[in-house]
Amino acid sequence: MPTEPHNASALVLFSGGQDSTTCLFWALQRFDDVHALGFTYGQKHAIETEQARKIAGKAGVPYNCVDLTGALEGSALTEHDKDMNAPHARNEDLPASFVPGRNALFLSTAAAYAYNRGTTNLVGGMCQTDYSGYPDCRRTFISSMQASLSLAMDADVQIHTPLMDLTKAETWKLAADLGTVSGCDVLEVVRVMSHTDYNGDRSQLNEWGYGQLDNPASKLRAKGYKEAKENGWV
Repeated sequence: MPTEPHNASALVLFSGGQDSTTCLFWALQRFDDVHALGFTYGQKHAIETEQARKIAGKAGVPYNCVDLTGALEGSALTEHDKDMNAPHARNEDLPASFVPGRNALFLSTAAAYAYNRGTTNLVGGMCQTDYSGYPDCRRTFISSMQASLSLAMDADVQIHTPLMDLTKAETWKLAADLGTVSGCDVLEVVRVMSHTDYNGDRSQLNEWGYGQLDNPASKLRAKGYKEAKENGWV
């Protein structure tokens, strides 16, 4: 993970989920000027982006959401009749929730957005340790995108991925270790305000946050919280 320059600015790729919310507060501890950028692309629900706007407002971070609807498809997140718990239609080794090209498009869009605002630091919640098996979350992909975007922008683009080598339990620990940032109890914001559930369910607040254990995202989040609690991290 690149080392951030002193007194720099950063743009956080911000979905409103657990990982990107943790990264938002991580960035606020390290950069003087932080902005957040979200994306709509035809996903099943708008709950995450609604929560992203609320979290950014609570943290005092400017937030914008770019509409990429129609640019991405081939996933249970965009084709809403598909089974979220099934293998991907084109690659049974991947989950149905895999969105082909999503992080490549998000990072390219974010790099262009950031460049025009005087920022070349991007922060994302990609993780290759305890994740859903998405190939565009691997370090090798992020490193290649960083090199390509630096060439494309003729600038030193840095992609910071603080969760890359963390398990989901360790991501909960990081949220707890961040403590209070910008007047926010980071762990509580992540637990109560962030949203990960693929089906957008906010009918019940569990110990690990909102959602139901009927989809891989909530199962992973709940499992990580349980492990973090057993280790005394939360």
